[in-house]
Amino acid sequence: MSETPRQPCLRLPAAAAPTNAGGDIFGGWIMAQMDIAGSIPAVRRARGRVVTAAVEGMHFRKPVQRGDMVSLYAKVSRVGRSSMTVDVEVCVERNPLEPQILTVADGRLVYVAVDADGKPRPLPGE
Repeated sequence: MSETPRQPCLRLPAAAAPTNAGGDIFGGWIMAQMDIAGSIPAVRRARGRVVTAAVEGMHFRKPVQRGDMVSLYAKVSRVGRSSMTVDVEVCVERNPLEPQILTVADGRLVYVAVDADGKPRPLPGE
């Protein structure tokens, strides 16, 4: 049985992202995209609203350049009563003439399922 290739849960160009004085994309922009990407499998698993509770770790491995195509991969790695941990990996596709795929960042975020009042609620069974 062949393995299904993984699909990014979020993909966008770094063309309009803010850059620092060195011309690289700001880390804060990458962090925001990681939070959005991480929330996608969290919302699916929670079957409803979630909030970001913590960033357990984040590592910037290589700079992101203007024009890179950024792909974010996220998966739930741990489930508790109302919280879940999501691992996020950020890759870029660079140089369309001679494409390179590079892992540029990764992180682990915690999301909590909440009810309409913003109070933690138990996660539904799978």
